[in-house]
Amino acid sequence: MRTFRSASRREVLIGGVALGAAVAAPLVAKGAPKYKLKYAMASRVTNPVGIRTREAIKRIAEETNGEVEIQFFPNGQLGAEPDVLSQTRSGAVDLFNVSTVILSTVVPKSSISGVGFAFHSYDQVWPAMDGDLGAFIRSEILKADLVGMSAIMDFGFRQLTSNSKPIKVPADLEGFKIRVPFGPLWTSLFNALGASPTTVNIAEVYSGLRTGLIDGTDLPLLTMQDFKIPEVQKYLSLTSHMWDGPWTLANRTMWEALPVPTAQVLEKNFNKAALDQREDVRKFDAEFMAQSKKGGMVILEVDGQPFRQKLQAAGFYTDWKSKFGEEPWSILEKYAGKMA
Repeated sequence: MRTFRSASRREVLIGGVALGAAVAAPLVAKGAPKYKLKYAMASRVTNPVGIRTREAIKRIAEETNGEVEIQFFPNGQLGAEPDVLSQTRSGAVDLFNVSTVILSTVVPKSSISGVGFAFHSYDQVWPAMDGDLGAFIRSEILKADLVGMSAIMDFGFRQLTSNSKPIKVPADLEGFKIRVPFGPLWTSLFNALGASPTTVNIAEVYSGLRTGLIDGTDLPLLTMQDFKIPEVQKYLSLTSHMWDGPWTLANRTMWEALPVPTAQVLEKNFNKAALDQREDVRKFDAEFMAQSKKGGMVILEVDGQPFRQKLQAAGFYTDWKSKFGEEPWSILEKYAGKMA
């Protein structure tokens, strides 16, 4: 019998979906499990990522007749994302759900899906990520001793917020202190647009906005909700300037040691979770904007073409094409159109 690792788990009540209270027992107990796996994520328990992952874990236990027991650690219980990513590569953690922002620190070319103003809508995103661009990124992930599931989840398009003025055209970003995550792609994007990108930990964004450390944010709507951004920002500019989604990753050694039928059950259910979660985000975004309008937030439709033109003039796309390489860039442009 091949046994991996075991640990305690938490079940939660999320978004009106009863998932139960915290327990230490397996979700399904039909006999001693052959495979005990640890699944970690930083996403909050209120996030659809967590809801759909829990559902997948339960289905996997049922479909394998209890042979696979997955211990679930949401809310960053196992530590900071860079640390957990390292643990997943080494095998201390078996499965990990992680954003491209973090993944790109060890798989640099994975960030190609987040090139600024590349995708105009989901009509471009999903054909790319479910097609050749996603396949290319997974091939890069494999080089880091990780296996990416074939369906990626959705964090949504990143939008801009501000309290002092609306952001409608590139000139509105001149000198604007915009919070960005750690990563050269994000910093270079806003430098090229004339802003002043400032790296701030997501947990400190709310206080940073209140104290004036930063003027605004660049976040998906789901993250804005999690961190109460509408409470301290007046304007929401629907720039859809970058898209991001979290990958479900597996330690390569663990994955390749699983019997093929067992691995297929895992991937099938994690892929279903991704597709279900995408629909959750679509519904959430519509509800978020409706509620934000009622709360007094000013929501602005923004034309992305002037921003893309400024990036082209600044050499942003030419620079990143050289960094990513001709082949992956041509795959991106297959779906997003000519940029450089």
